[in-house]
Amino acid sequence: MFYFFSQYFYNSTHFNIFRYITFRAGMAAVTAFLLCMILGPIFIHLTRKKRIGESAKRHDAPGLDQFQAKKEGTPTMGGVFIVGSILISVGLWGNWSNLFVRMTSLTCLSLAILGGLDDYIKLKGIGSHRGLSAKVKSFWQILIAFVVGVFVYLYPFITTNLDIPFFKNLIINLGPFFVFWVVLVVVGSSNAVNLTDGLDGLAIGSTLMVAFTMAILSYVAGNVDMSEYLYVSYVPGAGELAVFCAAMVGASLGFLWFNCYPASVFMGDVGSLALGGSLGMIAVLIKKELWLVVLGGVFVIEAGSVILQVFSFKLTGKRIFKMSPFHHHLQLSGWNENKIIVRFWILAIILAMLTITTLKIR
Repeated sequence: MFYFFSQYFYNSTHFNIFRYITFRAGMAAVTAFLLCMILGPIFIHLTRKKRIGESAKRHDAPGLDQFQAKKEGTPTMGGVFIVGSILISVGLWGNWSNLFVRMTSLTCLSLAILGGLDDYIKLKGIGSHRGLSAKVKSFWQILIAFVVGVFVYLYPFITTNLDIPFFKNLIINLGPFFVFWVVLVVVGSSNAVNLTDGLDGLAIGSTLMVAFTMAILSYVAGNVDMSEYLYVSYVPGAGELAVFCAAMVGASLGFLWFNCYPASVFMGDVGSLALGGSLGMIAVLIKKELWLVVLGGVFVIEAGSVILQVFSFKLTGKRIFKMSPFHHHLQLSGWNENKIIVRFWILAIILAMLTITTLKIR
């Protein structure tokens, strides 16, 4: 909204500041944070009043009951005010004529609706009491990612090249397979964040680190001088995604205020699917999909532990971990919950710094 004011009052020096991405990104972060701080207590009060809370009992993991019992009844679906704060903030400070902003917002909102439906089914005890089936959820995730993938593929200013880290001239053109690559990245990152969301503040804290770094990468990718200096792919218009990423940072900080140990609210699938999918979409648009594997290493570890566990059990009948995702293995190994969370945050910070510092190594 403010960006369009700056265009309308182009000759007014008072509105020129709204044309700068750095200013709008900073304000988007502050706005999203304040919205979470305002909406958070209201949401928590309403959900407590309606008794919309987390069920502590895990039928698939009885060993966790000793850790989860104290979380019984904690309000969930807090992702509603995370996503709401992000989209309102982007609406105020972003450039909605930019396709990248529209595509990322569409991905975020669509996955939030899917996650919200999954949470609703769990809370209402419909069907198996465990939400949407894996097949149904995967189908809709793939469909959402496929639709946005087609739109991105048809957009003339986005190449189908795959940028390989550390190599200046090594580029792979995916051609029509680019659409399926988008599906893989968006669905994979969405599920990875969802699997990480198991301890107080773990997923949102890690998301905060990734989103902050993605804001920097987006700004660099959209700046012709910086991208040329660092030998990274220049993507015209990608700088606007820095505003979206900044809104994610602000919303993550705001939600972490209520979600830090011991949590007053959980984000639920409505938040984790939307945040993960948005990060995946941004990585695709700025041509940093493979960098996301390093940057989002915490999410990769969590998702990888689940995949390894499933394959090991099906092939050998034995489990590698006491339980997956990996944070539950650490819990059952005697690690304190708060120690697990903080150490995973430390790892996320180190990976973020590694991603930034290695940009010049090409």
